[in-house]
Formats: sequence, C-alpha cells, structure tokens
Amino acid sequence: MRSLAADRVKIPAALWEGLKRAGVNRAEVVRRASLPLGAIKDGLPVTTQKFFGVWRAIEAVSADPAIGLRIATRLDAAVMPPSFLASYHARDFRDALQRVARFKRLCAPEDVAVQEDGDYAVVVVAWPHADGDVVPPALVDATMAALVELGRRGTASPLVPMKVELARPARAKAALETYFGCPIRFRTAEDRLVFRRTDLDRAFGNYNEALLELLTPELDRQLGHQTHSATVSEQIKWVLRRRLTAGRPDIRSVATELAMSERSLQRRLTDEGVTFQALLSETRHKLSLEYLADLSLSIVEVAYMLGYEDQNSFFRAFRQWEDLTPTSWRAKHGHAAAQPVHPGGAR
Repeated sequence: MRSLAADRVKIPAALWEGLKRAGVNRAEVVRRASLPLGAIKDGLPVTTQKFFGVWRAIEAVSADPAIGLRIATRLDAAVMPPSFLASYHARDFRDALQRVARFKRLCAPEDVAVQEDGDYAVVVVAWPHADGDVVPPALVDATMAALVELGRRGTASPLVPMKVELARPARAKAALETYFGCPIRFRTAEDRLVFRRTDLDRAFGNYNEALLELLTPELDRQLGHQTHSATVSEQIKWVLRRRLTAGRPDIRSVATELAMSERSLQRRLTDEGVTFQALLSETRHKLSLEYLADLSLSIVEVAYMLGYEDQNSFFRAFRQWEDLTPTSWRAKHGHAAAQPVHPGGAR
C-alpha cells in the first residue's frame, strides 16, 4: 500500500556531513547526480528517484561497496535533524524505534514499520514512491546501520540483531556480517531487521523527558502540516514565485528545478486535478495583488515582475481575474497614487 506521505525528500545536512567524514567528494556526488541547485542552497525537496540518484552517485564516487555503513557509523546525534534527534533521547529502544517510524516522514517518504510478534520484533523499511526502482544498496545499508547504531548508542551495549534481510543481491556481505554481527540474507521479499523482543525493552541512558516534551509537540505540528498540505502543486507555486521575474516559466523548466521529468510532473498534476497553466495563472494573480499594493512599483514594473512581455498582456490577464484594470483596482482598494506614464502601454 502506498504511503500517504508526499514524494518529497529533504536532503539532510547530516548526509553531507556523513560524506565529509567518510572522505567522499561532495562536489563530485552533486555533479554526478545532476542535483538541482535549489536542493542544496534552498532546501528544495527532491523526488524519491532523484534521491536514489544521489546515493548511486555516492556509490560511484566512493567505489566502496560498504559506503553506506561508513556514512551511518560516522554520524552522531549532534548532527541529526530534530526528527531523529528525539529518538536518541527516548525512554527505551522500543520508544526510539516508534519515534523514528512516526517522524521519519518529515525528512523523506520512507516507511519504517515496527512489528512485534511473540519473541520477535521486526523492523521493515520501504520506499513507497520507488515505483519499481531498486533502492540503492548504500542507502539500504545506511538506513539499517542507523537503526542499529541508535540501539547500540542509546543502550550503551553491543546490540546485535537476530538477522538482517535485504531485498537486493549479495553485496559487501563480509562487511555487513562484521558490523551487524548476525547472518545476512539476500534477495528477500523486503528489507528487514529482526531483533529479540526483549531488546526493545532496553532502557536508554540519555533518556530526557523534558527535551522530548519540548520536541514532540513541534514535530507533531510539522507532521500534521505536511500531511495536509498540497504537494506538487505547492512546490510548483513556490518555484513560480521565484522564477517569474526571469520570464514566463514553462512546465519543462519547472520540472527540471523540481528534479523530475516533464512527464512525471504532468502525471502528478493530473492526479491532483490541476493544470500547470492554472497554477501559473493563480500564482500571477496573487502576486499581482501583492505588487499592486506596493505603490513604489509602477504598472510596467509589476508586469515585468510577473513575467509578462508587455503591459497589454498583463492588462488582459488582470481584467479576467478582477474585471478591473490594475489602475482601477489600485483606486478601488485605496492604493491610488501618481504613476509614471509609459509610452505605448495603458495604465
């Protein structure tokens, strides 16, 4: 069953720090993955497929089959995002895993399910938006190792799973067996960690009730906002607001900035029941009202900032939105002011 979480992955700063500590060239990873600048500078989310591409680039640049283990074991709680930091201060290993399962979606649409049955506790990890794509081995290894590291550091003990099951073909088997300390099975139905149920009862030495009471409500708020917010449509409008002054953005350029194909973007918009042109018009309409309320901007400047080639095109669009000219709208809403007259265009 597909997760309700949107296909939005926020590349955590911890990943870049992990690359640094593992001696992997970040710039080369970014280049190989063709990662959009917005994902690095502005924290713009990328799709699952693009995130997988980052990890494949990490595998290629490092040339190390065990790079996932190296990255995960070199990180510590100090560089983790709040959604994972809370788990390090949980009451016990069970509480920690449940917090990971709940708040992991704040960073990525990755499902972590904890199932207890008899004497066993099974942790299943899946990427619902993989769409048949193979999860990069390094990403799987890093995820599994991060969960085990959480247990080992939290309990201050050499926690050893009963077994590790991986859906991929065998790779780095010796390194995995040495780290996890248990049998590794490959080509399984899903990626799973199996613990003794009693392992989940182990107390965490860094349990901090006060910190959890501070972090949990805010994480819950963020999770609720993310669950109910529009997904692709909101991302597109965010990109449009930034790009309109550079001209009229088309769906291809926006798809490129969102790190997905034009076809995929069009399909997602269809699923949400909207069109690119409708989002472009809506964004321009809202921005036009914001700009017109600023009396320091002339009509021609507003038209330019909205990506129109000339004032007349802006006037036609604005009449459709408000049934008024921009100047009439300003007067009606108490924003009338002397505006410079520009030859060849109405005011």
